[in-house]
Amino acid sequence: MTTEDFRRIALSMPEAVEGSHQAHPDFRVRGKIFATLGYPDKRWGMVKLTASQQREFVLAEQQAFVPVKGAWGVRGATNVRLDVTDEQMLRPAMLAACRNVWVKPAPKAKSKPRAR
Repeated sequence: MTTEDFRRIALSMPEAVEGSHQAHPDFRVRGKIFATLGYPDKRWGMVKLTASQQREFVLAEQQAFVPVKGAWGVRGATNVRLDVTDEQMLRPAMLAACRNVWVKPAPKAKSKPRAR
């Protein structure tokens, strides 16, 4: 897979647009990043999965999907090794990442002030 293939798949997600973050191309839905290219270098992409989604993709395709190092990886950020993945492997991960940012979290309940 090339960077252009990754870009094409990312931009095929509903409402996806390309931007840039820390000098890397990124892909956003409703202003939130779901994928990036070029991190840690040009051979890699990244998709923002949940921790459980990450486990599934890494177990299924250990050569293609690798948790990002550090806290981001623990939370589901997953590197994609472009030279060993293909569209059939990437598209489900990209769709999951897109859905993860698409779904608006439920609003937090406001706490009532305590009577004194």
